Formats: sequence, C-alpha cells, structure tokens
Amino acid sequence: MAFEQADIGGTAGGERRADVAIIGAGPAGLTAGYLLAKAGKSVVIIEQDETYVGGISRTVEHEGYRFDIGGHRFFSKSAAVVDLWNEILPDDFIERPRMSRIYYEGKFYSYPLRAFEALRNLGLLRSAHCMASYAWFKLFPKKDVKSFEDWTINQFGQKLYSIFFKTYTEKVWGMPCNEMSADWAAQRIKGLSLWSAVVDGLKRSLGLNKKPNDGMQAKTLLENFRYPRLGPGMMWEAARDKIEAMGGTVLMGHSLKQLSADGRGGWRMSATTADGEVVIAADHAISSAPMRELGRRLHPLPDTGLNAAELNYRDFLTVALMVEGEDLFPDNWIYIHDSKVQVGRVQNFRSWSPELIPDEDMACIGLEYFCFEGDGLWDMEDAALVDLATVEMKTLGLLDPARVKGGVVVRQPKAYPVYDEDYAANVEAMRRELEHRHPTLHLVGRNGMHRYNNQDHAMMTAMLTVENILAGERVYDTWCVNEDAEYHEAGDEGAERALPRREVSEDQAAALASLRDVPERVKPAAETNVAAGADTRKVA
Repeated sequence: MAFEQADIGGTAGGERRADVAIIGAGPAGLTAGYLLAKAGKSVVIIEQDETYVGGISRTVEHEGYRFDIGGHRFFSKSAAVVDLWNEILPDDFIERPRMSRIYYEGKFYSYPLRAFEALRNLGLLRSAHCMASYAWFKLFPKKDVKSFEDWTINQFGQKLYSIFFKTYTEKVWGMPCNEMSADWAAQRIKGLSLWSAVVDGLKRSLGLNKKPNDGMQAKTLLENFRYPRLGPGMMWEAARDKIEAMGGTVLMGHSLKQLSADGRGGWRMSATTADGEVVIAADHAISSAPMRELGRRLHPLPDTGLNAAELNYRDFLTVALMVEGEDLFPDNWIYIHDSKVQVGRVQNFRSWSPELIPDEDMACIGLEYFCFEGDGLWDMEDAALVDLATVEMKTLGLLDPARVKGGVVVRQPKAYPVYDEDYAANVEAMRRELEHRHPTLHLVGRNGMHRYNNQDHAMMTAMLTVENILAGERVYDTWCVNEDAEYHEAGDEGAERALPRREVSEDQAAALASLRDVPERVKPAAETNVAAGADTRKVA
C-alpha cells in the first residue's frame, strides 16, 4: 500500500489519521515509532499505563526513589541496537560493574555457579553427601530422561540438584521441575562440569595447576555493562519525547478496545480512555500487546482466536524497601535459593546506579516475587507485602527490620510468556493466519510475539518491521530474531551487524539469542519428534 502523508492532528468523521498505529509504548513499540517518525511517517502510539512508558523496561518513581522493574543491563551483540541506544540517549549512560550471586543458607555462591567453590562453601559433611550423590547417579543414572529434574540429577546428583536448581527454578516458573523439559536443562546449564571442577581444585591445592578453571567451560560473562543513570525508563522517556518532537503522538492511559480491518488493507483502532473513546485510522498497525489480548480484540475475530486465548503468562511483583544505612551487599541482584522464603531475587538499586537513590544515607532494595495474576501473592495488600518482604529479609539474615523506613509495591502482569505444551502450535497458528489475511498487521516484542525476548530482541523485531513497512514488502523475517541458544551476555557488544533476511545464516540467527531461558513442559516422544522436524525460518 502506498503511503500518503497524513496530518495526525486532523480528523475525518471523528477519527485520527496516521500512517501507522502502534499498540504499546514498550521498547518494541517506541523503537518502531521512533524509526518511522524519523523516516517521515506519521505515527500514533497508544499505551494503557497513565504514567510510564517502557513496559517492563520502565522505571517507576516513588518519593524520589527509582526502581528498575526486573533489572535491565544494556548489552547487545547487535551493532544496530547499540547504535540506536546511543542515538536516543547519547549522554546519559554510565558504566557499572556486573555482580550477581546465589544466596543459600547464609552463604554466597558465584553466579554462574562454580562447582568447587560451592562444595567448599557447603562444608565437609554436606560436600561429602553431594559427592556421594553425584557418584551414585554417575554409576546408576536415570535411564528415561524426560525432565529438567531427571537431567540435572544425572549431571550433579540429587543433593546438588535440590540445593542449586530445584527451589529457584520452581519459584520463577511456577511449575515442578519434573514437568520441565530435559532439553531446556541441557541448554540452561551447559558448560559446568562438577568432575573437572573437583580435579582442578585438587590440582590447585597441590600446586599443580595455577590457572583457575572451577569446572566452567562456557565463556566468561561480561564484567561491566552500560546503564542509563536514571534507570531504563530514561531511555524510553527520551524515545517518547523524540517521537513527539518529530510530530508523532503517544497517547497515555489509552487501552485497546478493538482493532478492525477496514476492508481496504488498512486499520481502524479504537482505544478507551477515562474520558471516552478515540479512533485511529491507519495504513499499518503494529502490536506489542499480548497476543492473547490482541486475539480477543481483532475484528473480524481470527479463526485462530481460540489458539491465542490459550496462551498463558507468568507475572511478578517487586517490593521495594527503603533502608536506613549503607548498602547491604554490592551485587546488582542476588538469586535466593532458599525454600524458607518465597522471594526469588533481591536487587540492590544503588548497584545499578547511585542516582536511583535520592539520599546517600539510605539504601533501597527490591524483592522480586514470581506469581500468577490473581493468586495469593498478587492479591495481597501492599502493606502486607511490605511486611512479608521485611520478615523474609530478616529470615535470610540480610536485614535488620528496624532499619526499614518505608516500602512500596510494583506489580508487573504478563512478565514472562509461558512455554507450555501447546504454546508453539498456538502461536504459529495465529502468526500464519495474520500473515496470510492481514499483511499490514505486524506483531513485535516479547508479548506481541509470545517469545521470551530480551529488550534488545524486542527492539530488533521492531527495527525489522519498520524496514518491511518502508520497503512495502516482507524483506526481513522478524521471527528469526532470538532463535539460537547461545548465552545472551557472552561475546562482544555490537559484534554482529547483519540483519536476518529471508534466508538466515547461522551467524545471523545467533546475533540475538536467549531462547533457552524459558522452559518447555515435558512432551510425549511422538510430539517431540514432530516439533523437532518443524522449520519456520523461511518466509512463507
């Protein structure tokens, strides 16, 4: 469809006009809006939040304290993404040290896990138990390996599995480890060899090996990362401001009511507000809304609407505590592998950026609870959650409750798309129908594509979508972003300059990668074989 420059301020029959209507002002939606506006196209973006842009990458402010929802390191292998970050926010990045550890029964363990260090911290008796368990399952491994639990026990033994893998994994994903696939475990924990760690430790204790190994064969994670000095929301607030300066519109507090095909290849998008309803007419529509919600609001309803309705999500909430005194620990965040508490991860916001904390005599920590919207944690009163967080920090021995001077709760719905038994088929059905029937409707981002994308992956899907819109055809396959299993923070920043076209090389597909971070449920062998034979990389 040829573009006709539209006056976004004008209306026809009570409608706003734009070249492109965008649902959601998260990283994907704002990236698309920025690049389209820069190319001279008129855009309208609707965002249901009344205050914040950035989606899960927003920065929430409370009484001068700023909270990063989930923690966002600004690192990407894609030079295009890094260049865009620098273009949108050229003067406000700071360099921060990377530090994450595991906490278990009063001791800290390196993350990623270093096996010899872990055995040393556990003490003689427990280490002996761990080694005996390890030896037993090496001699007598589980033969029918289907689940995360099966695979991990065979690799490390029952005891180490129960300490370092089971508790935290089940907190995050809300399902038992014996229901998660073994394939995901193999990808998730690659590179850690307990036996080589023990041999290496013995050699070093005898002075035979000066070079530390600790059983880690995988690449070292980045030691430093860049970060906006006022949090990730600073990036997306700047993007919003630049879009508006170029004539685009970002409508806050606007929730998608319906997205209707106009019969001519374009779209009419209606959004509800506190004051009524707004309608936007556009040639193209870009959606970063959860695929399940889009499926319910498309008109005419897609044949695959029932598939979209079956998609599920994992939610979480952050309880931020304002604490009197110095920071409690130097980490960006700590993984809590302790079954005595419900908290899964604890952030130290000053370690992300000192400017997130307005008072140098105060510290601020964020306790992250993984849950499902509507369950007991999600529905708990804010005051009760602050009390729970305070008590759990005391239980862990990390905090004196008398030092807590305040707290606030931030809820994040639909944080993680769930990869259950049927998700892949449901997503593929929705995708195929929309691409066939509605070539001017584009799905982008984590929830828009129901893929556990990182921030830079979400941006890349939007960048490729903009290229397709400007070209007037699907030059790039956006579904090839985030297909590889290589660890996202390994490798060099900005090293990959290629974009995935119709025919995708292995190196190009690996440019942005963290798909392995999401578990799939155990599937019957026949179903697994069918899924393994599927190849959706080429554009239909």
